[in-house]
Amino acid sequence: MRAVVQRVRNASVRVGDELVGSIGHGLCALVGVGRDDLDADAAALAEKVLGLRIFEDDEGKMNRSLADTGGALLAVSQFTLYGDARKGRRPSFVEAMEPGRANELFERFCLKSREAGVTVATGRFRADMLVALENDGPVTILLDTKKLF
Repeated sequence: MRAVVQRVRNASVRVGDELVGSIGHGLCALVGVGRDDLDADAAALAEKVLGLRIFEDDEGKMNRSLADTGGALLAVSQFTLYGDARKGRRPSFVEAMEPGRANELFERFCLKSREAGVTVATGRFRADMLVALENDGPVTILLDTKKLF
């Protein structure tokens, strides 16, 4: 699984005119599921995202995690993280997981995050979403579970 994780002051997701998810201070994670991913990838990604020490401590150093700050997580499914644009100009998405199983693993990621005590808001799987956020820092981290081990 892959994620683009951004430290945010606030973030939200809309589907049409409906606000489907929003958070204040915390992390916004765009999450993609690859065709070879397993339940273990979802658990590992949740652990890594929640444990990232990218929030400042009292001395201004990035030493605190989401759990340390009491922040929330906005998780947004994003299959385009598996877009391969090495050939031509139109990305190929053959490395992305098929939607049914991808949704299961995305939900597993969210569940693992909730089980850790984090408030989790989400977008709507397979919907055309508008994501708005105020990146704090800016701080943006790229994660790939195939590169964690």
